[in-house]
Amino acid sequence: MAVNCGAIPENLLESELFGHRKGSFTGAVTDKQGLFEAANGGTIFLDEVSDLPRPLQPKLLRALQNGEVRRVGDVDIHHVDVRVMSATNRDLGQLAREGTFREDLYYRLNVIPIELPPLRQRRDDVPLLAGHFLAASAKRQGKKVTGIAQSALDKLVNSSWPGNIRQLENTIERAVVLCSGDRLTKNDIMLPRPADTDLAIEGTTAEIEKRVVLDRLNAFNGNRTRTAASLGISRRTLLNKLAEWKREDETGKEVIQ
Repeated sequence: MAVNCGAIPENLLESELFGHRKGSFTGAVTDKQGLFEAANGGTIFLDEVSDLPRPLQPKLLRALQNGEVRRVGDVDIHHVDVRVMSATNRDLGQLAREGTFREDLYYRLNVIPIELPPLRQRRDDVPLLAGHFLAASAKRQGKKVTGIAQSALDKLVNSSWPGNIRQLENTIERAVVLCSGDRLTKNDIMLPRPADTDLAIEGTTAEIEKRVVLDRLNAFNGNRTRTAASLGISRRTLLNKLAEWKREDETGKEVIQ
């Protein structure tokens, strides 16, 4: 069973997850089983779990800790045996430290974490994903598009994909619509033009390098290990560069931000 915690209004999400009794609120014309009960003996997937409203977090914690759920408007406790998988595009640890996500719930969910890097950091996956989306889109649209030209594939692989998987899927969907042959060509792949292209290449090589490194460091919230990995350099090299730029700042040299 799957539910997107950010796509359901807060006043309905509790009923969706845990069910309700007839007459417990306007529109509750029958008893309803929640997803936790429906998933008993199986798995429930909580997508965008970081969007779970704060009042519901203790109830989810109770379901995880004790296997107990209570329907809205009910006094009876129902016991369930459910494996919970969750996903989010936000840093739950940071949200817990800020107090917007319960810390005890965070640690209860964080049993086997799997971090999926952005698409730009796993370009080898692009051809496989593009082929999958192509087959699905061609079937939906009833078009006999069966392949991707190498030039088009190179264009896909070399894109930065700020919108990650959804952007790639939409790009392939649009390309299938535009395609007039049996293979996607480079001209079928329409990507947004990078903003401020001219500004990005102004300055000396050293200035451009510094700007790129600092922007990437900011993108990873100051995480030096991940920043270095994304730039293809060692963490030691990154630390040396940062130390050198700090010394330049202290001696009054011009700094490019």
